[in-house]
Amino acid sequence: MPPEYNHPARVAERVATLDLVSNGRVDWGTGESASRAELEGFGVAPADKKAMWHEAVEQCANMMAMTPYPGFDGEYFSMPCRNVVPKPVQRPHPPIWVACTRRETIEFAARNGIGALTFAFADPDEAVKWVKDYYDIIKSDQCVPIGHTVNANIAMVTGFSCHDQAEEAKRRGMDGFRFFGYSLGHFYVYGHHVPGHTNIWERFEQARDTLPEAGAGSGIGTPGELSDHLGRFDEAGVDQVIFIRQGGNNRHEHICESLELFADKVMPPFKDREARRQGAKDADSGDPRLMNIGRR
Repeated sequence: MPPEYNHPARVAERVATLDLVSNGRVDWGTGESASRAELEGFGVAPADKKAMWHEAVEQCANMMAMTPYPGFDGEYFSMPCRNVVPKPVQRPHPPIWVACTRRETIEFAARNGIGALTFAFADPDEAVKWVKDYYDIIKSDQCVPIGHTVNANIAMVTGFSCHDQAEEAKRRGMDGFRFFGYSLGHFYVYGHHVPGHTNIWERFEQARDTLPEAGAGSGIGTPGELSDHLGRFDEAGVDQVIFIRQGGNNRHEHICESLELFADKVMPPFKDREARRQGAKDADSGDPRLMNIGRR
């Protein structure tokens, strides 16, 4: 979201256009950026990126919600009064999310009244505490929405490979999941990256035998194992789970087969109780902050 990457008016236009094309199915994910490869490439100072994110997200929401947009004179970008078009199907704007990698960022999301899009690979047992902290803030006076509505949702990521045989699920999906985690570590933790020269896949192959494997508790396994894994996230109060299935050399046909098997054997019970879960969530304590949120 920092304006050096994308001018806020262009973001508002693209998000609204996609919402129109998809008939109101867009979730608007936002982020500050984090790696030096990105930040230095666009001349964004790490110390400024959070303030840039806040200014840009707030004004993008205004652009989609207001006719005309009254203009803005800020620290990181300015523009005069204009009618920013098109406007989205979802009014006042699509649900806003922010990418999170730490518990502190999840609390930051709650204070801004937006969805927490977490990439921390938290264990479901650990997620219980994160979810509680998030919703405690959402329901309190600490929550001051950055947009024109509250999107109270928390999503967590997990690996994904589904097959009737556990070993085959692992053979098909483990390498890609480990490469995804290794790549995150390379860019954000321990890697020394030279743009245009560093080959992350080669480095991963050299380190592969030293990396831990993820088992049934990772979203990689049989339909029964996935049902147990996702059921623990459900019990923890996690609203959505995002599957990491596209990393490394994962094959397209294997991904499609996993999704079809998941849709046939794993998803139906979760889908059947989703309406009841959402209804209970909306009615929780009668708090208007939790009414009709994150809904299409």
